[in-house]
Amino acid sequence: MTGDFTLADLPLRADLVGAEPYGAPQLVVPVVLNVNENPYPPSEAVRREMAEAVVATAGSLNRYPEREALALRKDLAAYLGHGLRPENIWAANGSNEIMSQLLTAFGGPGRKVLAFTPTYSMYPEYARNTCTSYVTVPRRPDHTLDARLVLDAIAEHDPTVVLVTTPNNPTGTSTGLDVIEEVAANTDAVIVVDEAYQEFSQGPSALELLPRFPRLVVSRTMSKAFALAGGRVGYLAAHPAVVDACRIVRLPYHLSAQTQAVARVALRHGDELLARVDELAAEARGLQQWLRERGYDVVPSDANFVLFGRFPDRHRVWQQLLDRGVLIRETGPEGYLRASAGTPDEMAALRDALTDIAPTLEGTKP
Repeated sequence: MTGDFTLADLPLRADLVGAEPYGAPQLVVPVVLNVNENPYPPSEAVRREMAEAVVATAGSLNRYPEREALALRKDLAAYLGHGLRPENIWAANGSNEIMSQLLTAFGGPGRKVLAFTPTYSMYPEYARNTCTSYVTVPRRPDHTLDARLVLDAIAEHDPTVVLVTTPNNPTGTSTGLDVIEEVAANTDAVIVVDEAYQEFSQGPSALELLPRFPRLVVSRTMSKAFALAGGRVGYLAAHPAVVDACRIVRLPYHLSAQTQAVARVALRHGDELLARVDELAAEARGLQQWLRERGYDVVPSDANFVLFGRFPDRHRVWQQLLDRGVLIRETGPEGYLRASAGTPDEMAALRDALTDIAPTLEGTKP
């Protein structure tokens, strides 16, 4: 069906007019380092077991999946430890859906969600889609947070939900447990600690604080450390009341039988799938050092990615790298680019490409 009919001819919500769909470039190039994926796929043995699990579910695809995902939640609780039980866990179609459910439950018209910039670029879209006002406060100059900054922002904006991302995307900076603890002890807001990259960090998890703070939520994903980005599994750990709130707003049967089956196989082989985490973290640290030695401004990162600059025209640099077969990400503060940690060969290709274009960057770095 074609013709002159366009989006403008539809009764689109006023706040969506002019909006663009979210999405990092998905290009076929030799080196893909733009979306913080784990570059190592599951082994052949794990893939075979995943395939067998999917085949096993096929015999009951005429029936709806187990809507509470209890077996998966039990496995996730066992993985997280900290005395968590299945009733403390909720799983969804990626951490994107987890965040959307949280804002559907605790946000909405007349309510605010507070974030600290620069941070994950999807947060304002979660807010927009749930008709929640999105308010931001800048991080400290070194991209960290302290309790006074967060509590002052809460006092100013009176949000119902506060997002603390650690390690933060795109900067890779972490927020200490002492900061989260002080904030949680001095507000009635729901504090969501987004730990999508926690496995790559050597710091403690906010999971330790859950028993003391029933309005604290820890969000995680299997996309990164578990190399399951294509599986679409996100989850949270919180008081059972928070889980019940998500159960109220979830779509019926939101997590397919195949997704649940594949995720459970991944958790059974957690040791194998997580074995590359330290290696990728080391690659990120090595890239930071290499970039600093060459005069780039590098934000210290505890995650599997590095934010660096500064470039008067970062898009030009991004394009020059892409022309050499290396895809990284234009995101974060103006003048910066973000590169994910990859395999040793991929990192060598990134370094070679940066070295190749270095003569064109003279005078562009501090």
